[in-house]
Amino acid sequence: MDSPSDDVVAYRYNFIGGPYATAEPKQPGGSVTVPFLPLRSGPNTLTVQAVDRAGRPSGESRYRFYVQSGRAPVAHWRLDDAAGATSAEAEKGTAARAGSGVSFGGPAPRGTDLTSTAHLDGSSHGYLTPDAPAVADPRKAFAVSAWVRPAQTDQNMTVAAQDAGRSAAFTLGLRQEGSTPVWSFGVGDARVSGGAPETGEWAHLLGVYDAETGHTKLYVNGHEVGTEAEATPTATVGAFQIGRARHGEAYSDRWRGDLGDVRVHDRVVVPAEADELARRQPGLLGHWSLETASGGASPEQNGGVPLKLGDGAAIYRGPDSSCLPDIDPDCPVVPSPLVGDGHLTLDGRTGYAATDESVVDTSDSFTVGVVVRLADADPIHPMTVLSQGGEHTDAFKVRYQPSEHAWQLVMPQQDEPGAVETVVAQVAAADGGSGSGHRLAVVYDDATDQIKLYIDGGSIAAATADFPNGWSGHGPLQIGRAHTGDGWGEYLHGDVDEVQAYSGALRANEISALGWGTDPCLC
Repeated sequence: MDSPSDDVVAYRYNFIGGPYATAEPKQPGGSVTVPFLPLRSGPNTLTVQAVDRAGRPSGESRYRFYVQSGRAPVAHWRLDDAAGATSAEAEKGTAARAGSGVSFGGPAPRGTDLTSTAHLDGSSHGYLTPDAPAVADPRKAFAVSAWVRPAQTDQNMTVAAQDAGRSAAFTLGLRQEGSTPVWSFGVGDARVSGGAPETGEWAHLLGVYDAETGHTKLYVNGHEVGTEAEATPTATVGAFQIGRARHGEAYSDRWRGDLGDVRVHDRVVVPAEADELARRQPGLLGHWSLETASGGASPEQNGGVPLKLGDGAAIYRGPDSSCLPDIDPDCPVVPSPLVGDGHLTLDGRTGYAATDESVVDTSDSFTVGVVVRLADADPIHPMTVLSQGGEHTDAFKVRYQPSEHAWQLVMPQQDEPGAVETVVAQVAAADGGSGSGHRLAVVYDDATDQIKLYIDGGSIAAATADFPNGWSGHGPLQIGRAHTGDGWGEYLHGDVDEVQAYSGALRANEISALGWGTDPCLC
């Protein structure tokens, strides 16, 4: 930024969408240069005002420019090679030689484009290396990432590293801090740690070194963790390693578990990219529109497992086109269904609907949405609209609690009678049989260890709580009742429509599309 005036002592500027900042030249009338890291691709605008000694600003000058997408990785191993392979093909860079402790064809994280991964057995033979550097100069900006699933968390383990003589220029992996395992990214003597590794659970790790700021960052499942640290990288360059790190004359901290999609960038990976790399695409498990029933069952839209109707449950159908009250005064006025041409109505005593098998894996991320309208204006007992059970209790249930005037998501912390429950709530008045009801959605995000309850498509902020250890409830999906003691209870009196279930955690903008009779665009 420069000005022809020798009276300019500062420049006030901002990039579109960013805060205003001030830069001062070394002497009046001088120019200034500022670094700028674009956080998204596309058009951008720099706006500048020159400020003189008296504090008077000039008119605004604007510079419009276009930011390209970030460069592709300089090295990339998917690690989804065929079982029996002795090396990992490179999407970019050099193929990685595999030790005999590496086996291909392992499980892949659900919701990604990986079809399989590599398993490393933790022995001295469990490693992969291209026998060449992946980061050409560790003193310049770089990033390294991978999908990881540890088989244990009680020892230091390396996901990726690069040799630097008798040590490692950087390491990404799992470390012990006291008695607690954490994810870790180290560059030189600097280290950033955070997150909570769990045995047998997938996580996406991304370590970033920004040469402009001199700081390192660590992202776990797309979220920055720990406190960024100032680093002094080494200039020494050696071979890139997957599953081990150099310490003195030997390698140690070997990885035991599964690895996939190892990437190395020669640039900073920005937060939006970190989120996208860690994205696990939700998958539709079932959508029940509850508009028809045949043989006592309401079909799933795509031919999946139906919802079987118990006593006290029926499908209500709205008016057809053969009789229109606005034209023929003798036509009875028939209320419209909640959504579409019909909905499920439950009597509050014995009425329910259920699948024959479990629908969502409650030990992993899932989302379930429903439209519900209570028949009573002043319910006298709790009423459950959704639940899926374990052996001793429900893995989750969504119920109306009259004493709190609220919808609640209830998730016990163990599959045991009387287990401690985590509860989140959204306040709402009972419907009394009128209106369009409420669109509810429950989300368990295993990546962030959080549960969320949305009401009315997220028009109100989600009620959220930490829930670190989801467990698997293998029982059928229940509509309108829940486990109580040794039997069933909390029967719902009211109407239910548009039950939708997904593997994976839907984002807030996707939640808003639930309950309208269609499936949201998961993009």
